[in-house]
Amino acid sequence: MEHFDLAAFYGGSATELYRTLGAHRTPDGWVFRVWAPHAGSVSVVGDFCAWDPTAHPMRRLDGGIWETEVAGLSEYDTYKFAVTAQSGAVTFKADPYAFHAETRPGTASKLYDLGGYRWGDDEWRASRAKAPLDRSPLNIYEVHLGSWRRHENGDFYDYRTLARELADHVLDLGYNCVELMPVTEYPLDDSWGYQCTGYFAATSRYGTPRDFMYFVDHLHQKGISVILDWVPSHFCKDAHGLIDFDGTPCYEYADPNKREHEGWGTRVFDYGRGEVKSFLLSSAAFWLREFHVDGLRVDAVASMLYLDYGRENGRWTPNINGGHENLEAIDFLRALNETAFSVDPNALM
Repeated sequence: MEHFDLAAFYGGSATELYRTLGAHRTPDGWVFRVWAPHAGSVSVVGDFCAWDPTAHPMRRLDGGIWETEVAGLSEYDTYKFAVTAQSGAVTFKADPYAFHAETRPGTASKLYDLGGYRWGDDEWRASRAKAPLDRSPLNIYEVHLGSWRRHENGDFYDYRTLARELADHVLDLGYNCVELMPVTEYPLDDSWGYQCTGYFAATSRYGTPRDFMYFVDHLHQKGISVILDWVPSHFCKDAHGLIDFDGTPCYEYADPNKREHEGWGTRVFDYGRGEVKSFLLSSAAFWLREFHVDGLRVDAVASMLYLDYGRENGRWTPNINGGHENLEAIDFLRALNETAFSVDPNALM
């Protein structure tokens, strides 16, 4: 893996993991990389091999990362990783770094090349540098794209139609900013995106990643800033997602007193693990850098800050000082702010 900083990955300071991990086009096909440090074996499966786990085995690299290249694939081909745990159990996992995914109820990742979109918001970005949003009047319209407006038959509007109609609507009402409830890919409509599985994929309910680029671009050209609700506090327990990714807790705490938000039925990210910090920081940087969003609203911060949040006495583990503050989450949130402002000095956080 050329130019991959393994020390930064494990140290919790990598912010561009999506450029290396996941699936990327090569001159001869697509290269796949995934982090599964305790897996017995990993392979790539998809429609292209009839989902046969023996067809495309991956080789283990340093740092618990697995890699293989497959020729003859096309953009939008579906795939997952067949992860064999040390117990021998095999689970088909969606790619944590995928840029695109099937629309629910499908759960596979899709091959996608982010390149090719021609942005037209240079004037907007230059104006932000001269007049930062946090020093100007800001009137925010919060919206869930899936329920704001639909076709008569109940179908969702696509990102491009939403961009045009939503921009006109918020301007008519006097707003100059929209805050989107999560658009990171998620399996259950009822969660409104707050329990997601794809931290690098704009939900396919409304179109492709380039369609979402158009959405942001169009609003910017209309003078409207875009904030995303972003959820590093917990993730859903769907089998194709991050939960027990290689048969062991990789993204969540291993401590049973820390790893579960029982009230929400979700798992808690392990903020003390460098690889997890790098994953989350890379996701935050991804939306700011690749999609030009103007800021992130971090959801459910209180659940991150306190180890006893939603937990009864005796069912939470104190920090090293005996207190209830999650010192690892506090450190992560500091790193998140530093990362965001290093990517975009004018980001709203």
